[in-house]
Amino acid sequence: MDGFAAVDFGFAREVLQRGIAALYLVAFVSTLNQFRPLLGERGLLPAPELLEWASTSKARKRMLRPTLFTRIRYTDRRLIALCWAGIVIAATLIAGIPQLAPPWVPMICFLLLWVGYMSISSIGQTFYGFGWEMLLLEAGFLAAFLGSRNEPPPTVVIVLFWWLVFRLEFGAGMIKIRGGREWRDLTALTYHHETQPMPGPLSRQAHLLPRWFHKGEVLGNHFAQLVVPFFLFAPLVAVWVPEPVEGPWLIVGAVAGALVILTQAWLVLTGNFAWLNWATIVIAFSAIGLPLSAPEPVEGPTPPIPFYWLAITSLIGILYIALSWPALRNLFAKRQLMNASFNRWQLANAYGAFGTVTKERIEIVVEGTTVADPDAADWREYEFKGKPGDVRRVPRQFAPYHLRLDWLMWFLPLGRSLEDWFTAFLVRLLEADEPTLRMLRHDPFTGERPLWVRAVSYRYRFTTREEKRESGAVWVREDRRAVMGPVGLR
Repeated sequence: MDGFAAVDFGFAREVLQRGIAALYLVAFVSTLNQFRPLLGERGLLPAPELLEWASTSKARKRMLRPTLFTRIRYTDRRLIALCWAGIVIAATLIAGIPQLAPPWVPMICFLLLWVGYMSISSIGQTFYGFGWEMLLLEAGFLAAFLGSRNEPPPTVVIVLFWWLVFRLEFGAGMIKIRGGREWRDLTALTYHHETQPMPGPLSRQAHLLPRWFHKGEVLGNHFAQLVVPFFLFAPLVAVWVPEPVEGPWLIVGAVAGALVILTQAWLVLTGNFAWLNWATIVIAFSAIGLPLSAPEPVEGPTPPIPFYWLAITSLIGILYIALSWPALRNLFAKRQLMNASFNRWQLANAYGAFGTVTKERIEIVVEGTTVADPDAADWREYEFKGKPGDVRRVPRQFAPYHLRLDWLMWFLPLGRSLEDWFTAFLVRLLEADEPTLRMLRHDPFTGERPLWVRAVSYRYRFTTREEKRESGAVWVREDRRAVMGPVGLR
């Protein structure tokens, strides 16, 4: 590092800009495919109704996060246009085209992504109530100030990315160590691979590993989240020490970043957490400093940073110092908040996940029939794309793509009562609503309307190796219970 210029972090900036843009592209594609049946004009929780409710008073309007749709009337067509605009902008950033221009050009591109996606997530209600939504927004805002290839990255922005990784990792570690006993007695990952919201193709193999290995996983997780994040800031020492000593501190920071990347890669291999782990991997690259990775010098020992850009990024640093106090205090609070934002713009947030781990997997299965008498009916099962259903089907890898309906189906058994969106979902199935059916893997009635639908629950567990050899099944499901129904249209 050379004062205001992070001259050794040119490679880190390339990964950050292109990686964050790629995640925005995935997020906009996910929204393009799923927002309308979930939240559109005929969605399960229609966003226009939320916006109409918010428009009735200033107090209600302030309860919403900032969104363009309080100024421009929401329509599904406008949502589609916004998604395609986001996809195009993200694609140009992935290709590196705006980064060839002056620094204000990629800044505008990332800010447009930030505003556009915040406009969507702000009206997304429970379907957009995940911590990685605000993580993507904060990462996109910070990426706006990384600059272009004409000058080295500003030190202050690189350090703000380290601060983001620190809050993400250390916050998650503190949530766990203060949470369920299973994180302290090292048994959490004995259950987690089996009971996580959406298992991946390798989750069963991970679950069947020896118990001592799972205990080692938990210890490694605690080390990676509670110890390693402090070493991300090691390269700052190079700002105050003579140049010959700079290298070792860069290595310390890079090793810390690499450990975060490796632990997140294991989570990518063994689960489907949308873009949470992928975003953490991308952001952790901010710690990878490579000497001579800066742009070629124009004059002097390092490329110059324009004064106006230095002023803008310094103001962003000052803004973040002011905004970060609540998040810093939350890290050491007795009642730590998880995935909380302390301002309307969702900057300098608090993060965390899985403070407790469920010990058994309860799945709600939706069935339908075309027989008039439900008591004598042959019930057929609707299959979802990601959540477990057919016991012989190996879970697929979907992350970083986010299957929002499947994720909320995992949360249903954990609540005290069924949520409103689920009742609306059953009605859409009775109507054989085509956009809703496209979100599923299999419609047992191939577009025909069922007369009745119902919901039942099962306890799922992974098969042992012996059970898999005998039956070919990946899951065992048992303990069937009625949840709702039969329900029909009158």
